[in-house]
Amino acid sequence: MTWLILGLVLFLGVHSIRIFANDWRVRQRARMGEGAWKGLYSLVSVIGLVLIVVGFGLARQQPVVLYVPPVGLRHLNALFTLLAFVLVAAAYVPANHLKAKLGHPMLAGVKVWAFGHLLATGMLHDVLLFGAFLLWAIVDFASSRRRDRAAGVAYPAGTVKGDVIVVVAGVIAWAVFAHWLHLWLIGVQPMG
Repeated sequence: MTWLILGLVLFLGVHSIRIFANDWRVRQRARMGEGAWKGLYSLVSVIGLVLIVVGFGLARQQPVVLYVPPVGLRHLNALFTLLAFVLVAAAYVPANHLKAKLGHPMLAGVKVWAFGHLLATGMLHDVLLFGAFLLWAIVDFASSRRRDRAAGVAYPAGTVKGDVIVVVAGVIAWAVFAHWLHLWLIGVQPMG
C-alpha cells in the first residue's frame, strides 16, 4: 500500500500545484524556463503514475475488503464510465457544448469515473485510488472554474457537429477500453 500512496501523493501532488501554490508555480516556470518546468512536471508525473500502477498491483495481491457492493452497481459503473469517456473526449474536441458549459470536462470525467468505481468496488486499495482521484478532481474542478471566472474566460460556443464528434469518439474509446484494454491493462474484465 505504501507504493500506491506514494504514487498518489506524487502524481496528484504535482497536479495540484496550480490549485494550492500557483504563485510559486509561476515563479518556478519563469526561473527554470517553460521547457525545463514541463520536463520536471512530466518526470514527476510519470514516476507517480508508475508507482500508482505498481502499488495498486501489489495491493491487489493482499486485498482488504471494506464493503461488498451489489452487482447492479457494476453495471451502473459501466454507464458512469461511458459518460466519463464522453466528457474526456469533450476536453479535446473543439466547439462542443460540454466544453462550453463545463469549461473543464476532463476533470468532470475524472469525477464521474472515480465515483462510479467507488460504487462498484470495495477493497481498500480501490477506495484509496478512486477516492483520492475523486477528491482531487472535485477540488481541481472548483479551483479551475473559480480561476476561469476571475479571468473572465469564455469558452467557444458548442456546435452540433462538435457534440456528435464528442459522443462518437467517447463511445468508441469506451467500447475499446471496456471490452479489450481494461482486461489487458488492469487485469479485470468489466463487461464479463
